[in-house]
Amino acid sequence: MLLESITPIIFVGGKGGVGKTTISSSIASKLANLGKKTLIISTDPAHSLSDALNVKLGSKIVNVSSNLDAIELNPDEIVNEHFKNIEDTLKSYAKPEMFPKIKEHLELSKETPGAQEAALLEKICSLLVERKDYEHIIFDTAPTGHTIRLLAMPSVMSAWTEGLMKHQKKRDEIADAAKVFWKNKPEYEFNPFAPSKEMRWKKAIAKLEERKSLFLRANKILQDINLTSIYLVMIPEALPLYETLRAHETLKKFSINVGGIFINQIIPKEQNSDFWQNRVDRQIEILSQLNKNLPNTKKIQVKLNSKDLRGIEELKNINFEF
Repeated sequence: MLLESITPIIFVGGKGGVGKTTISSSIASKLANLGKKTLIISTDPAHSLSDALNVKLGSKIVNVSSNLDAIELNPDEIVNEHFKNIEDTLKSYAKPEMFPKIKEHLELSKETPGAQEAALLEKICSLLVERKDYEHIIFDTAPTGHTIRLLAMPSVMSAWTEGLMKHQKKRDEIADAAKVFWKNKPEYEFNPFAPSKEMRWKKAIAKLEERKSLFLRANKILQDINLTSIYLVMIPEALPLYETLRAHETLKKFSINVGGIFINQIIPKEQNSDFWQNRVDRQIEILSQLNKNLPNTKKIQVKLNSKDLRGIEELKNINFEF
């Protein structure tokens, strides 16, 4: 039932330690087993995907089994690649004597808050837009707060880029209007090998337009309920419940389609010991609160297993109960 209606692009998110990687790997394995060409991508720096699939993964796409490919995005590599692209772009506009300062500034910028997220976002947006020939792409994400920021950022970054372009254009118009008051032109403008100011401006605008287009296209994909959904994963305890309810509310604000909620580690109802029966009763209470708060959201239960589940065969046989 779930796999028949699941969207081409799936994000799996939730509080740390609730089994997001197991659930996302299980969905991917089941889809691949149905003959759907599937790519699963880990955006979590913890990189549990290799362990779950029992396959060594890296920053390049690896074929795991028939119809299933996987990749673990390396934040450090992505940041270095992202800032190298920025450095190359800036060098194409700047004077050679500025190159050392540009490199120094960008090295420091790598450590600023949000730099890693911005680089990771651009990579994810590229993967969303390209999609290649995959029928399904599954993102095994970092804990909830990180995921929500990433999902919200395309619309924010698109607006920021557009604002930057407008500001730069206005500044250029003012500078052109003030030319009549300049007594001497900067020496750089007389360099016959330097690109003209108009050409530099056109290149800068083209780069910003390209970035804005990427974010807009990614945002459109994220907000298309026929293309994208996020499945939240929780265990039946109070803190994961509260975080799931908050995440659901936030995702609604950003028009992100919540496909359903996986409740992992469900204990069988009939228990012989008081301790385990008390745990069962508490789980039933949590599930009741979840249904009361989100009555119209699909719930998928996954029973607690007595062992760790690893590898394609075990993952594809995990039972999803509705």
